[in-house]
Amino acid sequence: MAQSAALALVCLVLLAACGVAPAANSPKEGRSVTQQWSKPPEVTIDPNKTYTAVFRTDKGEFRVLLYANRAPKTVNNFVFLARQGFYNGTSFHRVIKDFMAQGGDPTGTGTGGPGYTFEDEFDPTLKFDGPGYLAMANSGPNTNGSQFFITFAATPWLNGKHSIFGKVTEGMDVVRSLTLRDPQQNASTKGSTLESVTIEEK
Repeated sequence: MAQSAALALVCLVLLAACGVAPAANSPKEGRSVTQQWSKPPEVTIDPNKTYTAVFRTDKGEFRVLLYANRAPKTVNNFVFLARQGFYNGTSFHRVIKDFMAQGGDPTGTGTGGPGYTFEDEFDPTLKFDGPGYLAMANSGPNTNGSQFFITFAATPWLNGKHSIFGKVTEGMDVVRSLTLRDPQQNASTKGSTLESVTIEEK
């Protein structure tokens, strides 16, 4: 029990200082910001359809089922950005062993975004009860933008703090193979490249 509590405390510190929350002192890498918007996109997805995100990285490919009917605003935001090519050529700038892989920042610094923020979206049936969950990174309540993370293990202390909007269905081994990178400890290490995100709609 004490060991679990200690692990949760360490991960919460990582989230606040250099994990899921953007960190101002992370080194810059990746491409320049070329697309910015003044407000979140209008909801155009159909929550009754099935949306799958195909992530192509320099380590391989993995697929994520998006929860369009349980987190429609969050999924709509991700689908919009993916279809705009916003994520193409970005990096997984923060990858912490046994915790999570974070990406979605066009600047590669941990501070970038699409130019807007939007509110949290929590479904009480969605919990961080295992690996493979896709969720929004943030710097506090209702500060979602473009950054996301994928869990490597159960992270129950994140419940009610980060909006879950999908889960890896294929290629979790690829996610686990992403280059470990903590900007505060090994800033010189280049993060794995997210070459593209393609949305399949059925």
